[in-house]
Amino acid sequence: MKRERAKLYTIGIVASMFNIHPQTLRLYEKEGLIKPTRSKGRTRYYTEEDIERLEFILTLSRDLGVNLAGIDIILRMKEQMEELEAQIQKLLEFIQKEFSETYQKDESVKSILLAERKDILKVIKKG
Repeated sequence: MKRERAKLYTIGIVASMFNIHPQTLRLYEKEGLIKPTRSKGRTRYYTEEDIERLEFILTLSRDLGVNLAGIDIILRMKEQMEELEAQIQKLLEFIQKEFSETYQKDESVKSILLAERKDILKVIKKG
């Protein structure tokens, strides 16, 4: 089985893709907005994920007029939201698993749930 390698882009390629000066990319890196990987020779390489992040940064900057400090805040908030979403998803999966196991084991839980479900359906039908 052939393992697919991630595409990597040099600073010059990325700069030309977005019609920006390479110095702009260096500034974004200095400000901590993007973090390209480096080769042993210190060449910057940008991943597809870096490219997506840069597109978002440029949208904020060019289209919405957000300054670098604002972009930094927005990116941090976006990351926090993504982390929270992942935690919520894990919690939901845990609850679903626990609920499913309890539901399978305990007949009284089944009867309570079925009764509650019937009551909810009655309320929905009335509405």
